[in-house]
Amino acid sequence: MMLPVVLSALVRMFSGALALVRQFRRPYIALNLAYYGLVIGGMIFVTFRPSVQQFLLEAVAGAFMEGPLSAVGSAYVGGQVLVAMVLTFIVNLVLASILCITLPSLVIPFSGIVAGGLRAVLWGLLLSPGMPELRMVMIPHCVTLVLEGQAYVLAMLGAYIHGRAFLWPDAVGAASRGQAYLGGVRSALYLYVLVAIVLAVAAIYEAVEVIFIIPLL
Repeated sequence: MMLPVVLSALVRMFSGALALVRQFRRPYIALNLAYYGLVIGGMIFVTFRPSVQQFLLEAVAGAFMEGPLSAVGSAYVGGQVLVAMVLTFIVNLVLASILCITLPSLVIPFSGIVAGGLRAVLWGLLLSPGMPELRMVMIPHCVTLVLEGQAYVLAMLGAYIHGRAFLWPDAVGAASRGQAYLGGVRSALYLYVLVAIVLAVAAIYEAVEVIFIIPLL
């Protein structure tokens, strides 16, 4: 009996999330332009500073060899596709989206947008095809870049909607700042249905890409 209720709730949240994207179409487009623009900007910058990219790649590789992310690195190295998919999804959802974008915004309005922008720059610095050994790799990996980036843009949109509601309650028809705050949280949660779907697709693709496609290149 619980399954139909859960599915109905998810469908309702999915429809609500799409309605929010349509309602805030201009901020959504602006966030997309800003996010991917920062990625491209980072790529262009590091093309002229290859030592920065080399340093960051070594740091990231070390993080996936030791510490909390070592399980993810082991799954990819060991060719454990399903494990890699699940762990990638969890890390991107919990660490990159919730902890880095959404939670900070609940404390300081719009701060998650800044965090998302910094992540975009970091991705550009890390994944620039300026290094000859990365040029072929980036052909399939650009799909991962776009998909995961879209999830973070949606999380940033949630941060924007929440911050706007909290700072300007009248704009959302709220009777108080507290009511506006809770309404913003609810909107962010609705958007997380889309965030989770996009990250799930991205995790499936990335695991297959890294384990099966990239070794061929």
